[in-house]
Amino acid sequence: MAIDSILISKLHSLLGENRVITHLDELIVFECDGLTLHKQMPDAVVLPKTTEEVSEIIKLCQTNHTPFLARGSGTGLSGGAIAAEGGVIIQMSLMNQILKIDYEDEIAVVQPGVINLNLTNEASPDGYHFAPDPSSQKACSIGGNVAENAGGPHTLKYGVTANHVLGLTVVMPSGDIVELGGKIEEFTGYDLVGVFVGSEGTLGITTEITVKLTRNPEGVKTFLATYNTINDASNTVSKIIESGIIPAAMELIDNLIIQAIESHLKAGFPTKADAILLIEIDGVKSTLTEEAKRIESICLSQNAVNFQEAETMEERDLLWRGRKEAIGALGKVTPAFYTNDGVIPRSKLPEILEFDLEIGKKYGLEVAHICHAGDGNIHPIILYNPDNKNEIEHAIKISEAILKKCIELGGALTGEHGIGTEKLSSLGIMYSDNDQNQMLKLRKVFNPTGLLNPGKIFPEGAKCGESRINQTINKGGWI
Repeated sequence: MAIDSILISKLHSLLGENRVITHLDELIVFECDGLTLHKQMPDAVVLPKTTEEVSEIIKLCQTNHTPFLARGSGTGLSGGAIAAEGGVIIQMSLMNQILKIDYEDEIAVVQPGVINLNLTNEASPDGYHFAPDPSSQKACSIGGNVAENAGGPHTLKYGVTANHVLGLTVVMPSGDIVELGGKIEEFTGYDLVGVFVGSEGTLGITTEITVKLTRNPEGVKTFLATYNTINDASNTVSKIIESGIIPAAMELIDNLIIQAIESHLKAGFPTKADAILLIEIDGVKSTLTEEAKRIESICLSQNAVNFQEAETMEERDLLWRGRKEAIGALGKVTPAFYTNDGVIPRSKLPEILEFDLEIGKKYGLEVAHICHAGDGNIHPIILYNPDNKNEIEHAIKISEAILKKCIELGGALTGEHGIGTEKLSSLGIMYSDNDQNQMLKLRKVFNPTGLLNPGKIFPEGAKCGESRINQTINKGGWI
């Protein structure tokens, strides 16, 4: 939609011209996030510095019937930070301050533009860290983590973002500023913090976040188990959990990803392995040696051909760097890739991985895997040529088939990336029309005009060529 020149003028008056972006050559940067198959140009991008400025921007957009949404670092993988129906992107990168660290209460208060890893780097010298650690933690923002309820390799033991958020300052779609939660775990009444975390930016815009800090463990051990078959590696995952051991992290990486990592980084992953498990345990030092022996025994009983421990912090860091930079390394082996993040019960891991490879063969494309295996959170990565229309279509079909299979196996459409625009067509596999209508009623309570981040999560779709925003304005409310 073409943006109203009067609105642009008012935004200039509020923020100054330097914090309002309207030129095409600058807007193109914001047309997609980490998922490149879905693109949409915003009409304007604004960069607020305060909660009050966010409130005023929202009020201006509402007055002018203009859709708007918040955006962090743009590292998301479901299209959640894309202006699906044009309008104004509220870019939060200037709101990037760690406002408070309180070690007595083990909390921090941050603005949404704070980079995830920066909080850990700030707290680490004092013996603390921020536990949620998405693979993009060097670049992703904590506001984006809140919107998508991001996870990461250490989710297995420490939980997802929702388990570490205590309070939020939120600017509602009306422009009102509200405080949710606070500094303690439990508040009387409805868990509105829980409602907002993972709502994909469709209920309000977060401007301050109170998070829990986690003490650094006394000891850490990191292992690399090597397998000749991906089936043996995936079977090992359930066996370790069945033994009563809960590792801090347990990541599965297949050969295609290993080849990409080693061509890019030389992390020490065995290039002839069909799959590896990167396993980490932490806690009291006196307990770790016995746990390590038990894990090694289980891995070898499941046909691991090698089991080794990182002997130094440098070795451990290199292994984790290989894992965290794996997605970027794929540029060495493919011109483009498409990924999703379905979830299955961990006992079904061998079955879903076998299915993924077979469906890839059916459509003539390779499917690589890098999984938060302990959580059953798979990340099938479909390699394709972006200049080949058939391969693009096949990549999407493969992804949809994998997600459908996840649901059939008792799983879910997403573990941390969100629905966004990417999985709109698949939502009906998991939720009935009645389920979706109930969730839409909740969104209407917070976002009655539908102007905040439209076109996300629910596949209600446009009718007769009308956009949902036009329907909303014409009918006087969200439908």
